Amino acid sequence: MDDMDLFSAAESSASYRYEPLAQRMRPRNFDEFIGQEDAVGRGKYLRKMIEADQIPSMIFYGPPGTGKTTLAQMIAGITNSVFKKLNAVSAGINDIRKIVDEAAEQRKFYQKRTIVFIDEIHRFNKSQQDVLLPYVEDGRLILIGATTENPYFEVNRALLSRVRLVRLSMLTDGQIVRILRQALQDKERGLGNNSLCCTDEVLEAMAQLAGGDGRMALNLLEQAAAMIATPAGSITMESLQSIVGERMQSYDKKGDNHYDTVSAFIKSMRGSDPDAAVHYLARMIAAGEDTNFIARRVVICAAEDVGNANPQALVVAMAAVQAVQFVGMPEARIPLAQAVIYVASSPKSNASYMAVDHALADVRSRNCGAVPMHLRDAHYKGAEKLGHGTDYMYPHDAPEHFLRQEYMPREMKEERYYHPSENGEEKILQAYLKKCWPERE
Repeated sequence: MDDMDLFSAAESSASYRYEPLAQRMRPRNFDEFIGQEDAVGRGKYLRKMIEADQIPSMIFYGPPGTGKTTLAQMIAGITNSVFKKLNAVSAGINDIRKIVDEAAEQRKFYQKRTIVFIDEIHRFNKSQQDVLLPYVEDGRLILIGATTENPYFEVNRALLSRVRLVRLSMLTDGQIVRILRQALQDKERGLGNNSLCCTDEVLEAMAQLAGGDGRMALNLLEQAAAMIATPAGSITMESLQSIVGERMQSYDKKGDNHYDTVSAFIKSMRGSDPDAAVHYLARMIAAGEDTNFIARRVVICAAEDVGNANPQALVVAMAAVQAVQFVGMPEARIPLAQAVIYVASSPKSNASYMAVDHALADVRSRNCGAVPMHLRDAHYKGAEKLGHGTDYMYPHDAPEHFLRQEYMPREMKEERYYHPSENGEEKILQAYLKKCWPERE
């Protein structure tokens, strides 16, 4: 071995030694891979295709630290195909075309397929994604994309239709504990030579702190190990707490986790579960979500999902909006929680929401006729000569403040938009309307 070879080997060894633990512990094969059994478990279609070197174009979609890049690198090690890697943040159209040219040569002269892995593929713009289409379609490239964003929002439909979407789930706490134990025991790549002591309680705490992110868990373990002064020391709850402080929130205000949390928040209020609603409220507050955004969601839910079953819900929600703007954080969390709990605990009716949408659909699609003459504006000179308002009957002139007359346009008189529920105060409205309009049963 000459001097240059010795230098290169030493440089490679040093580089490996200084790699983060999460990088060193990336699984090299399915025996080392933990989690994602639904996608690549034994006997699953995708695993069979990978092991047979017959993989289709696909996009790995899931939260950070769930194994997207790891799976791509495993494929690179298992397959006999040529493997190229791009990062969508820094790569451009010229990089894609260069790989396409090389892929054509590999197929022509060596009968080898080319797999191109594009990390963060959602960062490719429409033009860049369009460049991939013909090459994925004719098989010149096998595309493996990785994204934390919902591909139905971020990836062109034309490209989506040509790939297999593989959804990866957040790792369970149990799976993360297995990953951590693997790193503690591995003497070649992990911390096995350090003889560290780490109880199950501490490992489980790390797993919970990681929130389904294997890479974050390994980073926590590495940081905790670095704080141990003696070779065979112990990682304790105290040392772990000193590293993490407050729990890090897995919440991206522009990403899927944001929309998923907001969706769960609204659905929990709608589903009359105040505990779940407050839980998701706390997630959003801890992650720094805009309190005005949260308050608007509460107002909408109060009107759309509670409605006239408890009209006071909208009043409480609007009061929370004003309180949030008046007091600010951190105190704003209290009126927000009050409004969220009130809305979640109220009887529900979407009758008002359904009524206006039904009416809007008619207005936009039908000839709904003219406003009846007796209901037209008569507050101007000459209105009587036009017949406007002449036959109108003033309801308050009647003993019960109700007089029967036609209010709907003639063409729409059979339409019924409001169907009150029997929940809460809406039951009272229903009884009153039955008395006024018994024929509208």
